[in-house]
Amino acid sequence: MTLITKGQKINDRYEIIKSIGEGGMANVYLAKDIILDRKVAIKVLRGDLANDEKFIRRFQREALSASSLSHPNIVEMYDVGEDHGNHYIVMEYVEGKTLKQLLKKRGHLTVGEAVDIMLQLSDGIAHAHESYIIHRDLKPQNIMIQENGQIKITDFGIAMAMNSTQLTQTNSVMGSVHYLPPEQASGKGSTIKCDIYSMGILFYELLTGILPFKGDNAVEIALKHMKEPIPSIRKQNPAIPQSIENIILKATAKNPKNRYNDVKEMYRDLSVALDEDVKNQEKIRYKYPEMEFDETKDMIPTMKPKKRETKEEEEIVKEIPKETKKKKKLSKNAKIIITLSVILALLVIGLGVYAVSTLFKEEEEIKIQDVSGMSVDDAIEVLRNQGLEVNPETEKIASSEYEAGKVVRTDPMANRYVKKGRTITIWESIGEETFDLEDYVGKNYLEIKGNLEGAYKVTVNIVKKEVDDLDGIDEYTILEQSPKAGTEIREGDTITFYVPDLYEKYPDFVNDGWTVEQVEEFCEKYNLNLLKTEEDTTNYKDGAIIYQRPVAGSKIESNTTVRITIARTPPVNDTENPEVLPNSDGNTSGDNNNQTP
Repeated sequence: MTLITKGQKINDRYEIIKSIGEGGMANVYLAKDIILDRKVAIKVLRGDLANDEKFIRRFQREALSASSLSHPNIVEMYDVGEDHGNHYIVMEYVEGKTLKQLLKKRGHLTVGEAVDIMLQLSDGIAHAHESYIIHRDLKPQNIMIQENGQIKITDFGIAMAMNSTQLTQTNSVMGSVHYLPPEQASGKGSTIKCDIYSMGILFYELLTGILPFKGDNAVEIALKHMKEPIPSIRKQNPAIPQSIENIILKATAKNPKNRYNDVKEMYRDLSVALDEDVKNQEKIRYKYPEMEFDETKDMIPTMKPKKRETKEEEEIVKEIPKETKKKKKLSKNAKIIITLSVILALLVIGLGVYAVSTLFKEEEEIKIQDVSGMSVDDAIEVLRNQGLEVNPETEKIASSEYEAGKVVRTDPMANRYVKKGRTITIWESIGEETFDLEDYVGKNYLEIKGNLEGAYKVTVNIVKKEVDDLDGIDEYTILEQSPKAGTEIREGDTITFYVPDLYEKYPDFVNDGWTVEQVEEFCEKYNLNLLKTEEDTTNYKDGAIIYQRPVAGSKIESNTTVRITIARTPPVNDTENPEVLPNSDGNTSGDNNNQTP
């Protein structure tokens, strides 16, 4: 094994340029593939682990797992080998940052950005699951995001084949504890639903910038995953639609039966979650018990019935002399006085401790003053007068609220308590940012949407458009855009992309005059379940379809249930005065002048 240094060549092919990351198991380097003349990332097993068979097998499994996957949202694996004791994996070099780095910089993402990232993530993980690979370590540190908004899933180091019988470290709990599903925390095996749980926690973090479960150690956090309900994301931000919270609740259910059956189900919910007719759906209710979790279990005190005295005990009480009873009563009074004295003493001590701790806190910590809207120089003076250090380099950010040169915010943010001498970074406005809209026709709308919403804080609407010719395009191709290329765009503006409507839709059974037999044939063709109900009515022709669900124009998805209501003419009860019903030609049934007796 040799020390990895700049300029060194691995396997006489990969020339090291620089170190770009260090981990618990391996170090990552940027290198140049001198044969194919391209940049690559090389992950090299750490020297102190190079002789450990357990880690070598895990390292090799990462290469084996990822090499079988080919997807635009999964880092591509190029090569694996060993050179002079250095075990290495060569993979696609992704120019960007991890989602963890993005969250550290931004705090949290917009709902649109988070949904776009989750759509890409679920698409990539669905592909892995279809290839019988469970990731088992999904977290923001293992997901790269490029400048164009495209994500890349990395680190299949503890990934497992679904049919594998040997797990790392003898079936022990793997993965980062903050994203660990309850069944793994309790030492059970991994399934695709473990990845779904981790994705739900990750979605929560993207939207809030915080983790739902925290603790002083890994055991405490794992217990919270097993026992505590996930905090409501809408209580933290009521602007988040209920449809989004429902996805998180369903993904992070403690009982795997209450979770999505597969990642494709989660992808389908994500793809429509921001539609106006879906946003305000009712909050989901779990069908199965959440691993016998009860929020009120430890909150209601157990009331034990007072034990009744037996007859013998009653007789003994009667025989107790009055003096003894009096002494006993005095003893109780004494106990009450002593108890009250102890409580009073504890209160005095507690108040003293609180007062002392408050004084120390005031000496040690400072509440950051809100300097937003001030000039940078004025803000620096205010913060330094508080006893804080200020980073001489400001972070630049576009703002429609504050003019150029004014302070937008600080990091840490205003009103936070920090220790005296803490370094504060000022975010300085560069004014309202505008840009000329490019021509995006023919490009992938997922990449463009994420880039525009993240970089310019605009709203991107996606509108489906029917197309006759599918040659050379897919469902993500931008067909048209509004406004046109060259239009000046500002923060908060709306951009609309028109993309192909490639899926088959439900016809209009009601208005197009479909018969029940035709609907049955349709459902059989598309593998749909048909549920028929009848309704007595004189407003429609007998046998006519008067209601359908899903509605006309909805996407056809196999194994779903189609509901139709069929009109039935009610029976005539009055034989003397039969009801006159219209025929299909508009004439009436019953007596008429042309009828022969």
